[in-house]
Amino acid sequence: MTFESLGLHASIIKALTDAGYTQPTSVQEQAIPAAIAGKDLLVSSQTGSGKTAAFMLPALHKFASLPPAPVGAKTPNQETQAARARGDRPRFRPAQPKMLVLTPTRELALQVTTATDKYCAHMRRLKAVSILGGMPYPKQMQLLSRNPEILVATPGRLIDHMDSGKIDFSQLEILVLDEADRMLDMGFIDDIEKIVGATPATRQTMLFSATLDGVVGNMAKRITNNPQVIQIAGSATKHENISQRVHFVDDLSHKNRILDHLLRDVTMDQAVVFTATKRDADTIADRLNIAGFAAAALHGDMHQGARNRTLDSLRRGQVRVLVATDVAARGIDVPGITHVFNYDLPKFPEDYVHRIGRTGRAGRNGVAISLVNHAEGMHVKRIERFTKQPIPVDVIEGFEPKKSAVPARSNRKPGGWRPGDNRGGARPTGAGGGRNFSGKPAGAGSRPDGGGYKGARSGDSGARRSYGDR
Repeated sequence: MTFESLGLHASIIKALTDAGYTQPTSVQEQAIPAAIAGKDLLVSSQTGSGKTAAFMLPALHKFASLPPAPVGAKTPNQETQAARARGDRPRFRPAQPKMLVLTPTRELALQVTTATDKYCAHMRRLKAVSILGGMPYPKQMQLLSRNPEILVATPGRLIDHMDSGKIDFSQLEILVLDEADRMLDMGFIDDIEKIVGATPATRQTMLFSATLDGVVGNMAKRITNNPQVIQIAGSATKHENISQRVHFVDDLSHKNRILDHLLRDVTMDQAVVFTATKRDADTIADRLNIAGFAAAALHGDMHQGARNRTLDSLRRGQVRVLVATDVAARGIDVPGITHVFNYDLPKFPEDYVHRIGRTGRAGRNGVAISLVNHAEGMHVKRIERFTKQPIPVDVIEGFEPKKSAVPARSNRKPGGWRPGDNRGGARPTGAGGGRNFSGKPAGAGSRPDGGGYKGARSGDSGARRSYGDR
């Protein structure tokens, strides 16, 4: 099947050809025709399957088919300039977008906006802007004054502009919830309900999520009208194009030596190293730079401008190793990422799936390696049960572990360490254990950064969210 056979507008086909798109992915084959027909969609598909194009291309097709604006009609910017020329005080008119895309993180919002600009390269009078936390309000006011047709936003910051009367959804035609499960994990359910309630009932709604069960499924039923359900692959689907393996480590020093060795693999182009804390991300990035790697950190405490510059350097190949917290587990689409390293295992198995999905994008091959303390064998088992796929254990000659993994059934407390138990040396490292490169306890003054409060799961309206994405 080709993009032409999906019935997309000629200007979109030309942009896709320029961008090197040859044929649609499975989710695009099913979602695009249904969306063009105006149906509401509930889509479950694995990360890296081409979901952004699946909802954006049919929307752009619809906008490309609209009649041109009346001759002489002024844009809000032109009206503002005319008022200033007359000496009048310009009156701010709220933006009236035709399409709204909600995303859980800033990185994903910027990725969607960048992709949209690429898809509509040959379309006139179409603007897409990002409204997200970390961006100065004056800059966002300037973007909204252009009255963009497409608005991509994180829920918290969007609510701020709605409450101040800067956005009016009365003309909204298409609503997209991207990574809906993640937004619920981050405690955005109340904001989502408020935003949806401000949109017309006649809108077309498309919801994309790793799972359509539980709280996500219940919300989806409330906000959609007779939706078409598309399930290409759940989050537990095998990443057949990603080679996964586990290396057991004795302690922090052993872990660092193995990471240094693996990063020198000649087959590696670019890599993402995931850590549990922001402090470790900074420390490891500094250590890798001293060791001669072109490394940079990415986490939620960084200003948005710094995050944008880091991602831009990664895309240009200036950064070879990105050391990141889970804020980067979704929203990074860089073809050059061939390897993903779990320096610390994630708290939840679904986050493992999204982490390793940073490599092997769009059918390419990738490698995912987890550095696991012996006491964390149970966490690996949970991931294997979730993905329905065994992860082989590998040993590197010269870096063999001296200990054995703690059996699943053990009298030890979680983490494999008991007060007063000095057998086997220091307390095991891992998420929240051991010492980082600074010599301070990994948990001291550093908190997990998964883009939101991980202590609550989907639908917990009491969960705290990351205000860095407001």
